[in-house]
Amino acid sequence: MMSKRQKRFALIGAGLIVIAAVVGLVLNAFQSNLVFFFTPTQVFKGEAPKGSAFRIGGMVKDGSLVQHDMTHEFIVTDNEQEVAVSFTGLLPDLFKEGRGVVAQGRLDGAGHFVASEVLAKHDENYMPPEAKAAMDEAAMRKAAKTVRP
Repeated sequence: MMSKRQKRFALIGAGLIVIAAVVGLVLNAFQSNLVFFFTPTQVFKGEAPKGSAFRIGGMVKDGSLVQHDMTHEFIVTDNEQEVAVSFTGLLPDLFKEGRGVVAQGRLDGAGHFVASEVLAKHDENYMPPEAKAAMDEAAMRKAAKTVRP
């Protein structure tokens, strides 16, 4: 038979196990819903995940938008590299060529990005901070390449 002290320790131990299990489940759910942001240059270099969803951001290349029924194909660029994107559904009203965009989806086997969601910037002055930083870095790298003798 267990003493009161042993019962108390057993109850505390069981409570800690339950808390650990709940924390583990919450962290697992959080990690599976975590979506990282990548630029076209990072995708080109192979830094983007192959089997899981991520976001790609940059500018919609002028003249690249093609529509077939409800499927839209366009190119996202960071002025250094380009990634072809396809999306089936309604594009946001603010989606236009030459403007910022963030698309969420996955790479297919051919390196083509299949978007499940497309987000357009909401006004002329806004671009997601990650996309703006990536565009600025790409512009600096491009400028550095053209300045070298």
